[in-house]
Amino acid sequence: MIKRIPVSALKVGMYITDLNNDWIPHNTQRRRGVIKREETIEKILRMGVDHVYIDVSRGLDSQDSEPAHEVDRRNESALQSAGELRPGVYRRVSVAEEMVLARQVHSQAQGLVGNLMNSVKFGGAIDIAPIHQLADELQSSVFRNANALSCLGRIREKDNYLLEHSVNLSVLMSLFGNYRKLPADALHQTIVGALLHDIGKILTPDEILHKPGRLTPEEFEVMKAHARHSSDILRSTEGIGELTIVTAAEHHERLDGSGYPEGLQGDEISVYGRMVAITDVYDAITADRVYHKGMTPTQGLKKLLEWSGSHLDPGLVKEFIRCVGLYPIGSLVLLESGRLGVVVETNDDDQRLPVVRVMYNTRFRLPITVDTIDLSRPGTQDRILRSVDPDEYRIDIRKFLV
Repeated sequence: MIKRIPVSALKVGMYITDLNNDWIPHNTQRRRGVIKREETIEKILRMGVDHVYIDVSRGLDSQDSEPAHEVDRRNESALQSAGELRPGVYRRVSVAEEMVLARQVHSQAQGLVGNLMNSVKFGGAIDIAPIHQLADELQSSVFRNANALSCLGRIREKDNYLLEHSVNLSVLMSLFGNYRKLPADALHQTIVGALLHDIGKILTPDEILHKPGRLTPEEFEVMKAHARHSSDILRSTEGIGELTIVTAAEHHERLDGSGYPEGLQGDEISVYGRMVAITDVYDAITADRVYHKGMTPTQGLKKLLEWSGSHLDPGLVKEFIRCVGLYPIGSLVLLESGRLGVVVETNDDDQRLPVVRVMYNTRFRLPITVDTIDLSRPGTQDRILRSVDPDEYRIDIRKFLV
């Protein structure tokens, strides 16, 4: 049985299955196995981890342990509670209409950020004017119908993570900032900050940045320096606002001081830093990487709740969940009819009733004719039972998003 225990209860002879530290987006330490030395426990304690998961059938148990299914049940309850209110972000045009423009903006964004990084890497200056224009276009698309860019954000390639992550983060921050009704200038600056938050990685050696295996402690320190590099580069760029710098500088800071580069705690982290930390972690843990299989969107939201209070702002996490919905775009869900469907549009009024694209019948374990169903439409009897992992049925959700 898998159980969760506080790190203070770790002992030699326990079998670790999950260090529970995916809130460190660039961490590649995926240690599994029996703890054989006290030194190993000391290293885990230094990571800033609060709880880890152990397999008590393969190692020692603890009186402080809690079954993993109980943790998941509590997270599921908190998720449902956080999603009870309306999202509060309304679409102005249909997703089909907005998709045409969203494709152009999304492609332009990846190209522009990629070219900018290459230019700076070889000594060029940042031309900030196109970035400001792009931020306005991203914000306009989200304002008209956020579902379009959200769909495109789920069609990812792990080999293009850096660019896709920057664009997706800007979309999430636009959606989040819209929901929280940030002033127009503050919203614009945070979107720019999200687009350029990883610009400092141009100074990270490629052999570390793209290393498929576990980073050594020394390599991880080099990787962590990118946040400070981003801040330094942006601060030396004319036309960059202070909130843009703050957004980029604080995206890896954590409430308990376990983040980097400054180890800020609590209110030392700006509200923009706390917002971008949530969106950054969520996008990172739900993406496939060369060293990391992405979680489903719902699993990602549950993890945000689990890490609330210690690492992430609990109030803002709940607001973020209301913002993206109980079943975010790209979620694979099981309906009462036994059909599987991918969520392609959220519902402005009731998060439990999104638009889904069905393609598989679990009762017969066979593909079915693809059909798009609005669960909120009068006369529609089907309802969502739960989200499921696409790997369970070998379904590539990217084929059904647009």
